Amino acid sequence: MTSTVPSLGTRTAEGSALQAVLLDMDGTLVDTEGFWWDVEVAVFEALGHTLDESWRHVVVGGPMTRSAGFLIEATGADITLPELSVLLNDGFEERIGHSLPLMPGAARLLAELAAHEIPTALVSASHRRIIDRVLGAIGSHFFALTVAGDEVERTKPFPDPYLLAAARLGAEPGRCAVIEDTSTGVASAEAAGCQVIAVPSVAPITPAARRTVVNSLEEVDLPFLHRLMTKGN
Repeated sequence: MTSTVPSLGTRTAEGSALQAVLLDMDGTLVDTEGFWWDVEVAVFEALGHTLDESWRHVVVGGPMTRSAGFLIEATGADITLPELSVLLNDGFEERIGHSLPLMPGAARLLAELAAHEIPTALVSASHRRIIDRVLGAIGSHFFALTVAGDEVERTKPFPDPYLLAAARLGAEPGRCAVIEDTSTGVASAEAAGCQVIAVPSVAPITPAARRTVVNSLEEVDLPFLHRLMTKGN
């Protein structure tokens, strides 16, 4: 259901506390958090409503059921959650059809993880239809498996997506490094017991136990991840 290739079982990174790397998608690997907001603004404008800029921090990084539900309630728009979800996904697919920029350092990091055969998973709150479109640009071969927000009963900020990804890779959550860009994603990874690297995209994220904050993926490489996991474990 959630895997693009068969599970890797007990495969690990030999000689290291690091067993797997689990990455968020929007705002972490691809510069699309702003795309989602632009689409939300446009959709609600067509419905006759103006979104408050302050709501952007509320909806960023979460599952569509939460963000769309919040916007319906906040605006009083006469539309159902399923109807709005379709409009938002349609608008986003059209938007990324024009441009899909990678975040700085993303391509280099994915290539490095692949070259060293580090088990890697993409874990996103976005729906499968969106993930598959984005994978065409990122490269699906970089990921042993992918987990979509509409394929788990509880998505971020619950730990379920990261626990599922770790289990399917045969890795211990505490020996997985998670890279996230929002507080919602960080909460999910930390609840799963993973070591977190936060690369804030829209709202600030503060350092904490088992959470390291960096300015961009350009600061993250395999030696960085090994040091972080050794220190954290």
